Amino acid sequence: QVQLVESGGGLVQAGESLRLSCAASGSIFSINAVNWYRQAPGKQRELVAGITGAGDTNYADSVKDRFTVSRDNAKKVAFLQMNSLKPEDTAVYSCNAVLLLGPFDTPRQFWGQGTQVTVSS
Repeated sequence: QVQLVESGGGLVQAGESLRLSCAASGSIFSINAVNWYRQAPGKQRELVAGITGAGDTNYADSVKDRFTVSRDNAKKVAFLQMNSLKPEDTAVYSCNAVLLLGPFDTPRQFWGQGTQVTVSS
């Protein structure tokens, strides 16, 4: 089956860094956009960063200049480099990817199960 699996989360202190990975597996023809979301308890899910199939990126204002999204198309992996982490960044981070499962398929959205990021002060 097609899967997206996040990894790289953990517990860090404020000011430290983490790199999250979103690995796609299964029979995938191509990967279009990849977006990173996060959701903290009691808060609405928010879009953190995204990267298009062409490599264009966008970021939430709260993470600009600290986070960087990238992708390795050959390995079918997307990354979210998170620097200068703050306690406010604590959340479950999930990736969402728009995939084509075949050359004649329509774009489909897939979600990973999420990885916990906890930033202590």
